[in-house]
Amino acid sequence: MPGKLDGVKVLVVDDDQDILDAVDEVLRAEGADTQLVNNGNDAVNVFGSDQFDLVVLDMMLPGRSGFLVLEKIKGLEDSPPVIMLTANEGKRHQAYAESLGVDKYLLKPVPLARLVAVAEELTMEDE
Repeated sequence: MPGKLDGVKVLVVDDDQDILDAVDEVLRAEGADTQLVNNGNDAVNVFGSDQFDLVVLDMMLPGRSGFLVLEKIKGLEDSPPVIMLTANEGKRHQAYAESLGVDKYLLKPVPLARLVAVAEELTMEDE
């Protein structure tokens, strides 16, 4: 039986290895092809050298913040959907992310089933 994310290429960016592993596992279980990075600078470099259908992005990252990564991604004409994950409940941060073009802003800990549902919804819109 095909997964909900078969053939979807996802860049996952988080500096917490446990979260990176959990998100990787659940997305791969649904058929996604994932690439993992743990800091903002690597995220920009990897994103610039490959094509992705979706980006799952932590807000607080070493090297370059999730906001700066988001700005770089959404500055491109044909940018993929971006899901920002954060433990920060501040509305100002959410408003800023939305002003930069984030497609979905989810608070940690996000249920993994919810993350898969949002990923599926955002990648289906592109087809």
